[in-house]
Amino acid sequence: MLEDTESDVEKALRLQNILVAVATGGSASDPDYKPLRQHFLSNPTCKELLPSFVRTNRELFQFWQFIKYEFSTYAERRKFIWQEFSPLIDHLEGKDRRPLDEQTTLVLKAFNEESVHAVWQRALERRTSDPEGAITAARTLLETVCKHILDARSIPYDANKAELHELYRLTASELKLSPSQHTQEVFKQILGGCAGIINGLGTLRNRLGDAHGKGLKPVKPAPRHAELAVNLAGAVSLFLVSTWQARSES
Repeated sequence: MLEDTESDVEKALRLQNILVAVATGGSASDPDYKPLRQHFLSNPTCKELLPSFVRTNRELFQFWQFIKYEFSTYAERRKFIWQEFSPLIDHLEGKDRRPLDEQTTLVLKAFNEESVHAVWQRALERRTSDPEGAITAARTLLETVCKHILDARSIPYDANKAELHELYRLTASELKLSPSQHTQEVFKQILGGCAGIINGLGTLRNRLGDAHGKGLKPVKPAPRHAELAVNLAGAVSLFLVSTWQARSES
């Protein structure tokens, strides 16, 4: 029976141990296999990282029919199962997270957990498994942050027609982050770079994201493209939220 107090890491390890037990002479009727399998299949990121033999074998006896012919010794079976579970467990333990991920997560969660933080998490989760979706989520993150700040400052904008660069221009102006609002060249360059990132992410999403239809020869983004888009969106969002908080406190 699944325990609500168990972390996803503990659930993954328990699922792994059930399969190791079956592969090394144990019972093929553990009642926890199905709910554990379904738990990870219901999460798009975990589903992609789940071993293929878990995704394709709904019953433990089906897994046994697979593993007993795949490897002849218990040692080989254990090693294979451990290796196949490594990507999922590494992900759940945060080994694929970057320092920027954690800092941005903390700030955005405190700023707005329901929508802003939720979009950021979606962008993080899709970087490897769904690069197109991650790029779209990166742009959505910036749009959501800008709209929240503009709403908080009662700054009007067209919610249905305003493009990302327009939302950012209004937000930057309100937070005194427009290059024209500064005299020192170094700040003008940095803030101009932020505006350039916004324009670039908007174009990247239109060309490589999943928000538009594709032609006969669509350009497919690689995970590295998605990681760049998500990291840039996270950095700019962190900067906007931190600046908004500082302005609100002063």
